[in-house]
Amino acid sequence: MHTTSYLSERTIRRSEECGCKECLHTKSSRMTSDEKKVLPQLQDTGYGFPIAKMFSLEAFKSALEYKPRPDDLFIVTYPKCGTTWVQNIVAGIFREGKPFTSALEFLSNTPFLEMAGAEAARTMKRPGAIKLHLPFHLTPWSSEAKYIFVARNPKDCCVSFYYHTKNIVGYKFQNGKFDDYFELFMEGKVDFGDYFDTLLSWYEHRNDPNILFITYEQLKKDVKSSVLKIAEFMGPKYKVLLVTGKITLHQSKIRGWKINIGRERKAQIFQNSGKTLYSGQNESLSLTIYLNLGLK
Repeated sequence: MHTTSYLSERTIRRSEECGCKECLHTKSSRMTSDEKKVLPQLQDTGYGFPIAKMFSLEAFKSALEYKPRPDDLFIVTYPKCGTTWVQNIVAGIFREGKPFTSALEFLSNTPFLEMAGAEAARTMKRPGAIKLHLPFHLTPWSSEAKYIFVARNPKDCCVSFYYHTKNIVGYKFQNGKFDDYFELFMEGKVDFGDYFDTLLSWYEHRNDPNILFITYEQLKKDVKSSVLKIAEFMGPKYKVLLVTGKITLHQSKIRGWKINIGRERKAQIFQNSGKTLYSGQNESLSLTIYLNLGLK
């Protein structure tokens, strides 16, 4: 799906507001008023959208104040739009195919800024990449830093986000229904707010020289070309290393890291609000590394 199709998805909301019978979410699918809705546990940030209660507001607010370095590379997405996939592509290129030995090493090289806070970015081992889910106007900005924005079909994003929220026990949404989550998603009342607002804010800057705007669907359709495009954006030397075979990334192992931890353990990590996650206490987490990302 092209990006322009993503933007047209906002008509879903408009049709809902005008009572259009063709709306994807019909009134017949809604819960009756006497049924109690289960809603994910979120907290207000004061910036127009909520985040999970498992996040530290202190860490979140420090993330907004982070001052980018000229060599910073940010991987920006709305949640569930390919963040981890691109994190692993970038990390694999930066590390010239060398696998990570632990979860801590991976997280230290690709910190989640809003969860871990500004200090995690300042102490990140470089070269590395900083992950975030913010709209353009809240993103720590420097014309010297680089930003990769990844967009995804909102329908697939919504479904993936629903299962993510349902499966992390800290949200207390295990019994949540998709119909209710869909309503929250369309109203921007889920983690990190409105999908369309975030997408539009970055789409307007897609031609900026220090921004690479790509889509999940492009990456999935043509991994090789997409990885080369990412590598070239990171720096000409990285594309050369890939083309000449000095970095070997195998298509058969495209999906990056598979973190072998259960749902309960994931929730426990989130509940540590970023502090324990980056302190070394989770160094023993088991990882299966599928490092090679698409050139063979």
